[in-house]
Amino acid sequence: MTAIADPYAAVRVPDRHWLHHLNPLAKVFPVLPAMLTLVFARDLVTPAAFLVLSYLLLFTGARLTRGILALLLVGMPIGILLLAASFSLWVDPALTEGTAVVLRIGDWQLRTGALTIGLATGLRLGAILALALIGGITTTGPDLVRAGIQQLRVPYRIGYTALAAYRFVPRFGHELAVIRAAHRVRGHHGGSLPFARIARGWGYIVPLLAGAIRHAERVALSMDSRAFGAFPTRTERHPVPFRIRDTGFIVLFLAVSAAILALTFPWQLS
Repeated sequence: MTAIADPYAAVRVPDRHWLHHLNPLAKVFPVLPAMLTLVFARDLVTPAAFLVLSYLLLFTGARLTRGILALLLVGMPIGILLLAASFSLWVDPALTEGTAVVLRIGDWQLRTGALTIGLATGLRLGAILALALIGGITTTGPDLVRAGIQQLRVPYRIGYTALAAYRFVPRFGHELAVIRAAHRVRGHHGGSLPFARIARGWGYIVPLLAGAIRHAERVALSMDSRAFGAFPTRTERHPVPFRIRDTGFIVLFLAVSAAILALTFPWQLS
């Protein structure tokens, strides 16, 4: 049987990528107040400030792959501009009455007020995504579950059951690759037409379900052999400590967030 490398296994990260060395909870919970505030903010400065703050943290403390760099430097700006353009077309004309006309097509007019509202919406969504990436690309799912069990006292029966289900994802990917290879060896490619691809995909379902059931049985037997659920608590093989630097990051991030909100007043009425 071919062994499967665990994609969620702990990997040593250089110290310069300091965000990866923080407790997962210290990166998830401090950004929630800012994300919640951005939902109701309607100005341009507040989301732009949080977007700059998120980029500063990511570029100084995260290990960025080519895909993440492409997302931050290309995908995010293009997405914000597309959202700004699309939302500006849906703005109620009554809200932009009195602003300068940028584009006129017949009786339809695009005003600067609509562009401002669309850009504010695009920046708001981009800032929320960037804040989520602070913890999203520097934390693995297993570490987040372990931190929830160790610091938040989440019952391990719930946490480790969710962790076992989370680990099914790479297993399904491996099983699907094996099934596809087996079908190609046996000549069950079915051609390249759209209906042939649908039929080929339908043929993957039964063996994939069979493999999932076998894997679930092995996981259940493994958990039973380790007396899972027999005791109220369990010892931790992979401790995720909460250190002073985690508290410091939380305090500093909340302080900077409060300073941004105090300076921009996003909740004030226009």
